[in-house]
Amino acid sequence: MRINRTTQIFAASVLGLTLTGLSVSPALAGDEPSDGIDVSVTITPTTTPGQVSMTVADNNGVSLQENGSDAAARQFVGTLPTVTVTDTRQPAEIPAGDFWAVVGQASAFTATGSAAPPIGPQYLGWKPRLLSDTTTGAVSAGEPISSVISDGTGAPNVGLEGQELLVSTADSATEIGTSKVNADLALRAPVDVAAGEYHSTLTLSLFNQT
Repeated sequence: MRINRTTQIFAASVLGLTLTGLSVSPALAGDEPSDGIDVSVTITPTTTPGQVSMTVADNNGVSLQENGSDAAARQFVGTLPTVTVTDTRQPAEIPAGDFWAVVGQASAFTATGSAAPPIGPQYLGWKPRLLSDTTTGAVSAGEPISSVISDGTGAPNVGLEGQELLVSTADSATEIGTSKVNADLALRAPVDVAAGEYHSTLTLSLFNQT
């Protein structure tokens, strides 16, 4: 459950009041000194509650290049743009047990301008890598995921067909700030895959839950 907060700022204005129907006797006008009333107000700074947010580095997409093909698969590799998770909350704003996580899921690779059958998302794997320092170890990258055509590393060979973990923290209050991560991508397609230009969408989602 992502928590969105909206801060409303109310503006106060001073209204001029005109009193009518009152008259002052000329004889009394100079007898009584006028009394001024001090009007004061203390305006505190407006504050915006902190939040957890995710950004992806500017990019033109990821173009996978063939590298590491073998008798089992045609392999194409690339690097995910840097993903940044920023937590601007104060410790008092973070409920007990709160955590956040970024997951990724790919769509099928569909051919452009040809009738070649799609390449399922289960053929795309990744190896997440934490780029920022973690002082407590509370923030960690997700485990490697292999294509259904195993890469031989022993990583689960399920691909990115379902939501897979990119980065997470077990306890948000333990380490507040900015975390950066990317991932090595590897498409291991069947050796008889049809030639062509294919496109897939890798969707990243940030979850903040208690």
